[in-house]
Amino acid sequence: MAEKKTTNNSVWEKLSRIDCSEHTEQKQGLTYLSWAWAWGVLKEAYPQATYQVREWNGIPYLHDQYLGYLVETSVTIESETLTMRLPVMNSSNKAMKHEPYEIVYKPKNKQPYTVAVEAATMFDINTAIMRCLVKNLAMFGLGHYIYAGEDLPNDDQYQNQTTEEKAEAKAKAQED
Repeated sequence: MAEKKTTNNSVWEKLSRIDCSEHTEQKQGLTYLSWAWAWGVLKEAYPQATYQVREWNGIPYLHDQYLGYLVETSVTIESETLTMRLPVMNSSNKAMKHEPYEIVYKPKNKQPYTVAVEAATMFDINTAIMRCLVKNLAMFGLGHYIYAGEDLPNDDQYQNQTTEEKAEAKAKAQED
């Protein structure tokens, strides 16, 4: 008996095949995908897709004086909703808090050193919200391979394609 494909599998199949590499940037050794590009690609493929930023008492972040700030987004594509959370972090991926603080590192056989972490601003919170949105989209397949530490989508046929063939495959995926 043939297994029936669900809508959610086709969303994953379609989005996970899109090459996002030309729309990423490197910061502190990590790869970031442009939220504007990612959202645009998603809306071309799924015009009815929506996202929501969670609010706690009308505020788009959760705050704990000891732990820092947390944001949450939810994305809905074809009746499936996935939710992701992300701490508000600086460019070194250290949790930001209401007040600046310092981290003391004590590497083996080296001098200890201190790193300052600035207090979070609304810009940092907005940045975290948009990073969280991209993380949400990866849960549906778009750019998932970036979080897995890979350079391109994991598809042998795709890996061996010419640039022209990749462009054609991308266009076809967006048509489906």
